[in-house]
Amino acid sequence: MKRREFLLGSGAAAGVLGLSGFGLAAGTQELVIQPASFALRDQVTDGMVSLSPGAPPPVLYGRQGEVMRLSVRNTLTDYTAMHWHGLRIANEMDGVPYLTQMPMGQNEVFQYEFTPPDAGTYWYHPHCMTMEQMAHGLTGVMVIAEPEDPGFDSEQVINLRDFRLDDDGAFLPAYTQRGAARAGTFGNVHTANWLQQPVYDHAAGGLVRLRVVNTDTTRIYKLHLEGAEARIIAWDGHPADVEIPLPSADTPLLVGSGQRVDFAVAMPEGEGQTVALMAKLPGQPPRAMARLHAVGATVARNLRDLKPLAANPVAKPDLANAELHEFVFGWTPEGGVPNNGFCGSLGYNFWSINRKPWPGDAAQGAGPLATLELGKTYVLRLRNESPNLHPIHLHGLAFVPLKSNQRQLPPQMTDTMLLLKDEVVEIALVADNPGDWAFHCHVIEHQKTGLTGFIRVV
Repeated sequence: MKRREFLLGSGAAAGVLGLSGFGLAAGTQELVIQPASFALRDQVTDGMVSLSPGAPPPVLYGRQGEVMRLSVRNTLTDYTAMHWHGLRIANEMDGVPYLTQMPMGQNEVFQYEFTPPDAGTYWYHPHCMTMEQMAHGLTGVMVIAEPEDPGFDSEQVINLRDFRLDDDGAFLPAYTQRGAARAGTFGNVHTANWLQQPVYDHAAGGLVRLRVVNTDTTRIYKLHLEGAEARIIAWDGHPADVEIPLPSADTPLLVGSGQRVDFAVAMPEGEGQTVALMAKLPGQPPRAMARLHAVGATVARNLRDLKPLAANPVAKPDLANAELHEFVFGWTPEGGVPNNGFCGSLGYNFWSINRKPWPGDAAQGAGPLATLELGKTYVLRLRNESPNLHPIHLHGLAFVPLKSNQRQLPPQMTDTMLLLKDEVVEIALVADNPGDWAFHCHVIEHQKTGLTGFIRVV
């Protein structure tokens, strides 16, 4: 499909403006996608992508139930589009090229406007030229605050992600053919907020809301905390409905690409003491990704001071009247090269859903994986037929895990399900948000080599 065909044939083009017709409405945040440079190690790395020329993408803040207006301007020579991962918003604001909008060319603007129905921790990233732009830095955190203060003394956002750099600090290729056909191509510089092992000050004895987001293109983190009493209060944006066991060095928490976890942390009472967010990386001892540093006289708070977070208004599935759909995730039985469109292709197919690889973002005639009736409950059976792990993300809807053939899963609302090797998981949802919703693996090399599609709600 060509740009002109899409623009003439789709109402989704209505949000795209050239700069000559661009004006900011009251209360609009202007976000500029632009080249950036940053010292990820000792040397400055050029060729990065951010919303700031010399800093990581900022944390974007909104409030549950209040309108957000985000004017996104693209200054890159590549096309792009911005997706708001986990937000259950109108389909035309979801930021998926060809499915919901036309990709933005250089000096084009898209006006995103939506009202977040849910509080919690979310994030944003491009859904066009996804591999290159994400690998070069364009991943940021979104915080949607509750209408009422939940009672923390402070909060800390941690954006976990790798970069692939050579010894001179220059970017290595974002992906490899071997990596794309297996677990993905891993970075070699491990960062939190683009920094290596940063330390953040918080009041001694205070209560900190620690928001941890995995925005990596590939890595699945094994996380735990050291040095403080804590509990998990939210998972993938939604308040914990049930107790989620606190991870330890022996039983770390698996956090796949695209997933988020919120901890309530009671800071140590002694000034100078620290809390460490630890990660176990393959072949290495656990390392501190970031630390919280206790400062000042203790404020002597207790985790029992906190009330449970208010539930988000997510419809509960009616399992007695649910319809079943099955999805198989695995290698593709076919070769072929996906359609490049304006949003990039890695040049080959390795993966598939229901044994058919995605033909490409701009391919004509690519229908939905399933069509769901608005307001009905569905059970989706997700079967991983590969030895690799797949964080499967569904746009625009929230779902609850029901059961797995390998482990106990907490019945906790989410938008991203991490499938283990040979795992079969059943999830349930209410199809309450109309539109065409992307459904894909969030290991981006898997997504861009076939493991993607969409679900239609009508």
